[in-house]
Amino acid sequence: MSLPTAAHVRQQFLDFFASKGHHIVPSAPLVVKDDPTLLFINSGMAPFKDYFLGNKPAPYKRIADTQKCLRVSGKHNDLEEVGYDTYHHTMFEMLGNWSFGDYFKKDAINWAWELLTDVFKLEKDRLYVTYFAGDAADGTGPDTETQALWRQYTTDDRILPGNKKDNFWEMGDTGPCGPCTEIHIDLRSDEERAAKSGRELVNADHPQVVEVWNNVFMEFQRLADKSLIKLPAQSVDTGMGFERLMMAVSGVKSNYDTNVFQPLIQFIAKEAGVVYKGTSPATVTDLPTTEDEKTDIAIRVLADHIRAIAFTIADGQLPSNVKAGYVIRRILRRAVRYAFSSLNQKQPFLYKLVPVLADQMASIFPELKAQQAFVTRVIEEEETTFLRTLEAGLNMLESRIHSQYEGTKKAYQTRGESIDGLVIYLTGEDVFILSDRYGFPKDLTQLIIRESSDRAELHTSWEVEFDKLLAEQKNRSRNAQETEQSDWVTVTEHDAPNEFVGYDHDEANARLLRYRKIDKKGKIEYQLVLDQTPFYAESGGQTGDTGYLESDFDKLRVIDTKKENDLIIHTTLSLPQELTAELRARPDAARRTLIRNNHTATHLLQAALRQVLGSHVQQKGSLVNEKLLRFDFSHFTKVTEAQLREIEEVVNARIRQQIPLVERRNVPIAEAKNLGAMALFGEKYGEFVRVITFDKEYSVELCGGLHVANTGSIGYFKITTESAVGAGVRRIEAVTAGAAEAFVDQQIDLLNQVREALGNPQHLLTSLEKQTDEIATLRKQIEQFGQQQINQQKAQLVGQVKDLGSVKFLAAQVQASSADDLKKLAYDLRQAVPGLVLFLGADLDGKPQLAVMLDDDIVKAGKLNASTLVRDLAKDIQGGGGGQPFFATAGGKNAAGLPAALARAEALVVANF
Repeated sequence: MSLPTAAHVRQQFLDFFASKGHHIVPSAPLVVKDDPTLLFINSGMAPFKDYFLGNKPAPYKRIADTQKCLRVSGKHNDLEEVGYDTYHHTMFEMLGNWSFGDYFKKDAINWAWELLTDVFKLEKDRLYVTYFAGDAADGTGPDTETQALWRQYTTDDRILPGNKKDNFWEMGDTGPCGPCTEIHIDLRSDEERAAKSGRELVNADHPQVVEVWNNVFMEFQRLADKSLIKLPAQSVDTGMGFERLMMAVSGVKSNYDTNVFQPLIQFIAKEAGVVYKGTSPATVTDLPTTEDEKTDIAIRVLADHIRAIAFTIADGQLPSNVKAGYVIRRILRRAVRYAFSSLNQKQPFLYKLVPVLADQMASIFPELKAQQAFVTRVIEEEETTFLRTLEAGLNMLESRIHSQYEGTKKAYQTRGESIDGLVIYLTGEDVFILSDRYGFPKDLTQLIIRESSDRAELHTSWEVEFDKLLAEQKNRSRNAQETEQSDWVTVTEHDAPNEFVGYDHDEANARLLRYRKIDKKGKIEYQLVLDQTPFYAESGGQTGDTGYLESDFDKLRVIDTKKENDLIIHTTLSLPQELTAELRARPDAARRTLIRNNHTATHLLQAALRQVLGSHVQQKGSLVNEKLLRFDFSHFTKVTEAQLREIEEVVNARIRQQIPLVERRNVPIAEAKNLGAMALFGEKYGEFVRVITFDKEYSVELCGGLHVANTGSIGYFKITTESAVGAGVRRIEAVTAGAAEAFVDQQIDLLNQVREALGNPQHLLTSLEKQTDEIATLRKQIEQFGQQQINQQKAQLVGQVKDLGSVKFLAAQVQASSADDLKKLAYDLRQAVPGLVLFLGADLDGKPQLAVMLDDDIVKAGKLNASTLVRDLAKDIQGGGGGQPFFATAGGKNAAGLPAALARAEALVVANF
């Protein structure tokens, strides 16, 4: 059977609503830049949030789109279900049609039915619809209007009432909200439908009776006191899951059997040398019982996860260990583990899927195709890095399970107890070690343990212990931050709040619209929203303005300016004495001049990079403030000194040419692209954009930042560092104007100091090379001396080994010049004395170091663990540490505690034997 193509079905949806007068808009990037409540776009309405909140007017009354969405964090988290069932995904497309104060229930319902039954040809007797049944607590009655409208298209037995949970949608605790009507489809066989009515399975999590479309009717506003009032303008917010729609129009039982996923699935199966058979446990709690199920689940996970990973990277978010970057790294490592364990892929594999996905999505999401090489490289590097620790981590976990299982089994047998159903319990510490040392996200460890549930489970309190250890680590790193913020307080109502006038004015008169209080661990700040402002809010890499808000009553220092949901927010340390007084908004003029210099220099730098390195260079991040400029860009090798010098020469030549700024505002996006304007992947651009040009043959960019009127104002440009940021991403830092001159002077001063230190040699490089050779020779002699010292101590220590019956034991304080020397001595002793339990301590220039080494057979017996032992002994040296079950180390602050720690070692061993 030939399946409908995803491209065709998607276009049918967009064409249908275009014929109904809707403006078709592109998907917003997955990564959210200026909304602190979201890491990723997680619903179709998220990009239009400001229109519903009233922060900005909608550009069109009717809009339709397909929006990339990601649900892997917070309350919307479908990660665990992915691959097991037929319809949950990490990244998915949400088809939507929107009315902002235009049409309402009648047209929305009419067009929904027309599209599904006339265009997509879905069988009417498979469709069920719901309406809001009302809620007594809110004082809302049943939505009889929607019920009556549906009676024009289907019968009463297919029109079902729904409660507040299913059929009343709210944006948050306050704000626009309203009843909704859902459309469900029953995809079961005729025999199944005859045996049981589909109406009984609506909203019952049946894999073949699923919600396809949700139409939300925004007609209320939720107030802070939880009451509802009618909105002055009624709107429609709809969302139709594209993957589920494809399942319905294709007449198949799984989203994965549609053209959305089949190209990826067939490629994975062929590349891995396996066969995809389409088996699927009903839910995530149903563990796979056959190899076919394990293989199919792994293939589905990879086909799903690569979409989330690739598109998020293309939209500007690299994998990392914080916030949104960590979410993507979690997904990627989860996929790598499935490929490794279930598809036997021991080398990077995921990256091979990027070209297949890029070709498949090129017509609707061209950003991935445009960055295919870069995204592929990033994923391959991430896979390579994780694969280095994955096998070690899996071995550590298996060793832990095996040793505890065997030890517990032996104890049961000694007592004459049955071992039937014996399961050992792992702790939060085990999960933390895998996370901290091997890079296993905790949900990956949970998944692995769940698959080993016949032998091991997680202790009921594991998560409490894990969270405690994680919190302690964060506290040690001083990363924990506590911030509380109050609700917004409205001062002045205004129809068009928050206008930025800083392109034309360095100062402006303004009125306070609203404010809120921020408590940062007792440090009080205030966030102010003005009706108009010349203060630039941090955006596009440019730092926010600082300055003053002045009135007849006081003068407030603005310490930062940021954006939140398109609101420009000024942070101050106090409130105006008179909240309604007119304010004179004055950004710091000198600081702003330096920022302008650096921002324009960043544009000149990007153009120079593309000229010198190639057109593959794309911006991957930037920082522009008054001190420096930092520019991250896609490039796969280190930029050579010769290339850096050429880049500097190109930029400085453009500065000397005194090129005037050509600024064009409200340029249609299509026209801007035709001009060759560089756009930043991952940024959300509207229908009209601002184009900044410094010589149309050199630098043309879409940009909302502040710039010099003439490149000559920059004065001088100097690169200070070039480095790697991540896979396929390099970073250049540079300074301009007076800071650039100061940097050059510092380098000259440093060079003169080096000359003086070397006695002002005639040939500086020759003198340095001679010094380097002499140092290398001395280091080699020191290493040889250290090895002799280790060998001498080893011979002495072997003679001090005690026989404790079942094990050999040694605890000693030794001489060592480094932690590596101590480790080598421990390994040498382990090899020399079979069955050894070894404790070594050393004072490394006042810094105590402990090492614990166990024989393999002792580890397998499960009675001792080097990591546990060293953590206990580390208390005596006021430190901490850890490691593997057979070898672990600890450092501390109190070297005087080494004898006490080593003295306790024998008692710890004896207590376990």
